[in-house]
Amino acid sequence: MALTKELIDRFMKVDPAQLGHFVKNGYMNTSIKPVSKDFKMIGPAVTVRMTGDSNIMLYYAVEHAPKGSVIVVDRGGENIHACCGDGCSLNAQCQGMAGIVIDGPATDSAGIVSVGLPVFATGLSVVTTTIKEDKTASFNVPVNCCGVVVNPGDIIFGNAEGVIVMKPEECEKLLEMGEAGNRAEQAPDGMFAGFRSGKKMSDYFPIINDALKIAGEEANPWEDAEKNK
Repeated sequence: MALTKELIDRFMKVDPAQLGHFVKNGYMNTSIKPVSKDFKMIGPAVTVRMTGDSNIMLYYAVEHAPKGSVIVVDRGGENIHACCGDGCSLNAQCQGMAGIVIDGPATDSAGIVSVGLPVFATGLSVVTTTIKEDKTASFNVPVNCCGVVVNPGDIIFGNAEGVIVMKPEECEKLLEMGEAGNRAEQAPDGMFAGFRSGKKMSDYFPIINDALKIAGEEANPWEDAEKNK
């Protein structure tokens, strides 16, 4: 399924965590963070695997990937050399990329924030890669990024809470579920308005009332005290 502008606009009104209610796999671990908490992105993956101190393949990917792509970089456990800084992110932005996700550190954090292209990384480093020959790098192959396999063309959706990796054929259904979650929470007669008017979560999910029974626990001590008054 093509990620159309209409779908992108709809995704950008939903948070990945809203989809997180419905996914059991296909999410990066909590080590991945945006360089700025304001960053949010969605786009199809173009992948790179490079495990040394050269970032030549990252620049190649940026200059050959379709516009709107998210470049996903598997560093193979290399966590010292930062392969992306402000120059790399500006180049990617000017080439029309939607974002960069690195299973390793970035650098030039203030510059990346100033550029504004969403860059996600596992940390920051003062030690950087250089553009030089790399005979071991790979382009647009299945990679592992922060605990999840990413295939070229997978849909990458991320913000300050983390990054979800979706199969193209699954993303519209997940989007619809996320939109339904937004409506249930935020509509004028929705859950959040209900909380403000005195309702509790158990009014929406009665199973909460049976939590102790389900867990095989004894009765609530506060309920017992109330009965004994």
